[in-house]
Amino acid sequence: MKITVIGGGSTYTPELVNGLLERVNTLPITELWLMDIDQERLNIVGGFAQRMAKAKGTPFKIVLSTNQRDAIAGASYVTTQLRVGMMSARREDEYLGLRHGLIGQETTGVGGMAKALRTIPVILNIAKDIRETCGLGQRQELGQGPGQRQAMPLLVNFTNPAGLVTEAINRYASDVPAVGVCNVGITTKMQILEELESATGSHVEPEQAVLDTLGLNHLTWHRGFTIDGEEMWPVIFAAYVETLKQESEPEWDVPTVETLGMIPNYYLQYFYYTHKKLAEQNKWPPSRAEEVMEIEKDLLRQYANPELTQPPPDLIKRGGAYYSTLATQLINSHHNNLGQVHVVNIRNNGAVKEWPADWILELPAKVDRKGIHPLPADPLPDSCFGLIAAIKMYELLTIEAAVHGDRNAAYQALLVHPLGPSAEKIHEVLDDMLETNKQWLPQFFK
Repeated sequence: MKITVIGGGSTYTPELVNGLLERVNTLPITELWLMDIDQERLNIVGGFAQRMAKAKGTPFKIVLSTNQRDAIAGASYVTTQLRVGMMSARREDEYLGLRHGLIGQETTGVGGMAKALRTIPVILNIAKDIRETCGLGQRQELGQGPGQRQAMPLLVNFTNPAGLVTEAINRYASDVPAVGVCNVGITTKMQILEELESATGSHVEPEQAVLDTLGLNHLTWHRGFTIDGEEMWPVIFAAYVETLKQESEPEWDVPTVETLGMIPNYYLQYFYYTHKKLAEQNKWPPSRAEEVMEIEKDLLRQYANPELTQPPPDLIKRGGAYYSTLATQLINSHHNNLGQVHVVNIRNNGAVKEWPADWILELPAKVDRKGIHPLPADPLPDSCFGLIAAIKMYELLTIEAAVHGDRNAAYQALLVHPLGPSAEKIHEVLDDMLETNKQWLPQFFK
């Protein structure tokens, strides 16, 4: 089995490598390819990854590459964790919002749109390489002619904005099997299990529990939690509300949460408490990108230490808790036909029959050898769907803008987004967004 990581120079990579090393008994990996366009960074992170594998007896070979097609060819799984423009582009996304009095964030609002415009063409090019290198399966041996068509690998996308990027694949590369993943669902699940164990003293394995959540990536509402099929939500939700009442600065106001009967994904704070988030933003610097740049500088220094063979404790500062757990669990469930349930971004396909079947949603899905199967789900209340519908229209317009370099579609995307600028400011914001990212957006400057 060959697994390929596009964006292998990421500081997250050692966590993923660690997760794969822990699963060598169930995942017969022979090669792990780390691909990145930044040779220096790839050498540091990849060299550390190779030392990690060597310390465990080298159960699989780790190959470093700057050639995307070579890295993808013959892979069983391709994961994407790239950042077009690297962390400096994220900083620009944040300060784009600050300049215009809007939310500046990696995946939400104008910052998220800028990131999507940069990222979608790159992801679709990866899908193209998957189709061409893994789908054709040409054999080169003299006299043997064309070989058998190789089944295309599963594309596991971690790249933000994960839901929007997966929607783009669904619209423009639907023949490539793909799933979008985010750590919010698994982090919420693990937090609930920890709180239950603290309250009851009994331990529950993560595989026994299923979080019922629905919406779009970074726009979900958690509304159920079963353990071995038994619904525990009334107890969990009541305890959560009681905790909010006791906190001096709760993350949510109690009337909103009680009215919903659900726990909102924390990214919904940008929509529910916009003024509060803008006030926090006005205290920059440092922005989150600037904080992460310092964290990564220190992590890369540690990774370069030839004596280091385990991910350092400082990796937790980078965020992305349970990233490797989710990645390895999903691949393991798919390869070994386990049928585990994971929260993922996948095509609706009638799971929520009241909503369009072709929308990419974030919801629980069964993962087995045949693919990713969203579980039937009741729709969310109208108060939630109204926001979802607006954001989905923004997503679809952003995809058209990114693929075709369509400024009119980009304008309309900003017009429909609840966190976008007022109509008379759209041209100013859009021009700033495109000029700031000009080197990564050639489709807009033909």
